[in-house]
Amino acid sequence: MNDPRVPVYFVTGTVASIFFQNPDNFYKILLIKIQETNLPDYQESEIVVTGNFGEIKDEQVYTFKGQAIDHPRYGYQFKADNYETQTPTSKEGLISYLSGTQFKGIGPKTAQRIVAELGLGAIDKIIKDSDVLAHLGLSQTKRQDLVQALQDNVGMEKAIISLNAFGFGSNLATQIFQKYKEDTLRILTENPYQLVYDISGVGFKRADQIAEQEGIQADAPARYQAGILQVLNDLTYKEGDTYTQADKLLQQTAHLLESSRHVAVDETDLIAQMQNLAADGRLISQAHRLYPEFLFHSEWQIANHLHRLKQVSEDPIDDATFAALIKGAQADLKIQYDQQQKAAIRQALTDPVTLLTGGPGTGKTTVLNGIVYCFAQYRDFSLDINDYKDESFPVLLAAPTGRAAKRMSETTGLPASTIHRLLGLNGREELGDDLQSNELTGQLLVVDEMSMVDTSLFRQLVKSIATGMHVVLVGDKDQLPSVGPGQVFADLLASGVIPGHELKRIYRQDANSSIIPLAHEINEGHFDTNFFKNQSDRSFIKCAPNQIPDVIAQVIKKAKIKGFSSKDMQVLIPMYRGVAGIDHLNPLVQDIMNPKKTAKTKEIEFGAFSYRIGDKVLHLVNSPDLNVFNGEIGQIVAISLAKENTAHTDQITIDFDGNEVTYKRSEWNRFTLAYCTSIHKAQGSEFPLVILPLVMQFRRMLKRNLLYTAVTRAKALLIMVGEPQAFETAITSLANTRQTSLILRLQAVFDGDASAKASAKAETDTKPVADDHTQPALVAVAKSQPLTMTQVIEQAIDPMIGMGDTTPYTFMKQED
Repeated sequence: MNDPRVPVYFVTGTVASIFFQNPDNFYKILLIKIQETNLPDYQESEIVVTGNFGEIKDEQVYTFKGQAIDHPRYGYQFKADNYETQTPTSKEGLISYLSGTQFKGIGPKTAQRIVAELGLGAIDKIIKDSDVLAHLGLSQTKRQDLVQALQDNVGMEKAIISLNAFGFGSNLATQIFQKYKEDTLRILTENPYQLVYDISGVGFKRADQIAEQEGIQADAPARYQAGILQVLNDLTYKEGDTYTQADKLLQQTAHLLESSRHVAVDETDLIAQMQNLAADGRLISQAHRLYPEFLFHSEWQIANHLHRLKQVSEDPIDDATFAALIKGAQADLKIQYDQQQKAAIRQALTDPVTLLTGGPGTGKTTVLNGIVYCFAQYRDFSLDINDYKDESFPVLLAAPTGRAAKRMSETTGLPASTIHRLLGLNGREELGDDLQSNELTGQLLVVDEMSMVDTSLFRQLVKSIATGMHVVLVGDKDQLPSVGPGQVFADLLASGVIPGHELKRIYRQDANSSIIPLAHEINEGHFDTNFFKNQSDRSFIKCAPNQIPDVIAQVIKKAKIKGFSSKDMQVLIPMYRGVAGIDHLNPLVQDIMNPKKTAKTKEIEFGAFSYRIGDKVLHLVNSPDLNVFNGEIGQIVAISLAKENTAHTDQITIDFDGNEVTYKRSEWNRFTLAYCTSIHKAQGSEFPLVILPLVMQFRRMLKRNLLYTAVTRAKALLIMVGEPQAFETAITSLANTRQTSLILRLQAVFDGDASAKASAKAETDTKPVADDHTQPALVAVAKSQPLTMTQVIEQAIDPMIGMGDTTPYTFMKQED
């Protein structure tokens, strides 16, 4: 929003030239011939104007509103916050405008007829309701062309102007207009809360500001419903749960609504809107649990599709055949498998869906290689990718991140990709969308790092797998769970309906290695004073939080002297803020590993960081079109300033393991410095040297699985820094178990629940059976038991409670 204390200036003039335009976000640089302006002391006849505009026409007259700036590189220019076309104000001018070249098939006579019938407000009337053209004798084609042209020109312009006026930046304005097109203005004025559901990055409070400006009342049903769904999604994402409880949802929604407008919430009305959302299926209420719709359906779909995949029956492998397969694998792979590993390989060959888990050094990769080798031999196909020039490779290998996929490819010698790329997704899909992804065909699919896969992504993956494929899901169940809701891999293992093997024997260690045994001790909750005893491959440096930066700096400097590069070492930190946080330490490590050597060193600022050639950076989103994915680490190899290139914008080129990608300034939010990263972002990766600072300021993050995950990222050397109490707290604190229903769904489907099986239609199971799973459950309530919010919302209370000798309805069978 514009600051009322800052004067608003305007420039009116014709477009002399369009220097630059970005079709992705409407950003343009224009040269304007000035007709009128209120800029003080500006005497030139032309001025450069920048901003986010819709379709701009040469020689068209526009008025731009905003501020003049003196750019250090490009000089004096006008930065427009808003603009409008100087549309014709006379009858003759409007006729001339409508008969212009931009309106195909509309000549002067037709334009004259339109103006005579609709008057000077013709354009607005046509955009608002195209039926006003029905009686003018225009052919259907001419009417459609005129309406489309007006919407593309004037309609888009008005939408962008309105979005700018509401304070939306270029990226959000682009998303909003591309989503709603000609309906943008109507949605902004009638129900801006729709943006909360449809546009990533628009939260409730932002939409509520617009709603208040448009006169939408604080107790409007749409406002209450938007707040409920916002809090429901926030709760599941914050905690990683797939559902929450009614009391918590009610309390936090009331807080959100009241803090946004400082108007008291009517709790009865809020409960009523929860009931309305449940009735519409946008909030699912079941057995004390409240689910976002897409997470409720996702858990059922996962169970149904796994059940579908498991129905394929095959003849078991006889002992002699399996013995021959293992003998060949051991000879060719130069490995000896123990009985547990052989059992895991045999299970993967026999059963359509299997699970494989184990900690570091237990041989998961060795077993995986054995599975692929034996499967190819048993099915009699080649593992030489050169033999498949005209057909797809029969083995698909995938992982959640680019680095994990690369490691998978390196250890197997076969191509591997991210799950998103395998499915043809771009990673920017809205949660809950019913997406059309690639159908996965072939003979064997292996997915590694399954602990990182959340409910939504796994649903999309499993629904895309063709019946008849063998599927092997591999991971370490004790690592951090997925960032998104759910704990899919742990639930699959715990359900008991999918056969799985846990590898426990440690192979990858020697007399000089202490990191892997340390990881297993952490995982078992074992802690003693030996934890802080320095070993040949690990050490501990005790220091206070305010000493962390100095200690990290000393460690990095010594490692650099010894020949460690930025690629060789990684600082892993639980949190971003604070003196020992990622944001504070990243520039510190950058200045050691890639300092600004001279005043001429090319450096460019963006956000909180400066970037230099040679910097280590982390990609933050999935960009399949660029073959770069969330979590990949690259190195800046070139920086090009706007005045140095034909694109007229600052650019940074990053090398991701041989894949060089150039980013314009508007795309720089896709990456950040990577000298220090979160432990979550490091999952699926290994580094020769890991530096791990932990302090009690990170208390809420200090859990056993976090420390275990961090330690297992160290391939050769581990340096722990900080407060001993912080490490002890992490070891002794178990992470809170996430609230999910996937185990219940799996057991219901696999144990023969008829109503659940009825919904197991491979490609059409978008919703479970309505009469069993989407209706609120009845809850038995004793007379002495206080009324709970869950019971109220689920409408599960006998209305005769407390009246005479009546009792609650008999409690019907529940899942719990």
